[in-house]
Amino acid sequence: MIPKPVAGDFAPYYQSYISLALNSENILSELQKQHMDTIDLVTSLDDSTLQSSYAPGKWSIMEILVHLMDAERIFAYRALRFARKDKTELAGFDENLYAPNSKANSKKILNVVKEFSLLRACTIELFAGFDEEMLAQTGTANGNLIRVNAFPYIICGHEIHHRNVIEARYIGK
Repeated sequence: MIPKPVAGDFAPYYQSYISLALNSENILSELQKQHMDTIDLVTSLDDSTLQSSYAPGKWSIMEILVHLMDAERIFAYRALRFARKDKTELAGFDENLYAPNSKANSKKILNVVKEFSLLRACTIELFAGFDEEMLAQTGTANGNLIRVNAFPYIICGHEIHHRNVIEARYIGK
């Protein structure tokens, strides 16, 4: 069982994401559930909808999906480094640089879904393999102290946040 993060385990910036995932009794099961909800949503959309944005300068749904994968990979990498007691300070990343350079709109949705599903399975297995000592480790990323146990909650809440944006601004649910 991965303990829920508390104030001080993460930078205040992540509070909004973490709060979206805190109601879960089992964050690893919740990661799988949220992932399936996202996959169900995006596979119900046509290519035109997936490749469009709701306003100039905003990401397309495909770019959001690839952004979710980019962020998940980075968060999982950070968690791995810190769980292994690596105290090297890790740099941040500029999602606004990553998104357009992902070339997401040239990808096929089924390929992105497959990649996303494989990534999520690996992320869940990574966190399932951490023991209490590993989950309690801390490190510094982007100038902020963070505890390993906060990462799965951030990943989950980040996905929920972006799915909520897709539903509200792209497809009007």
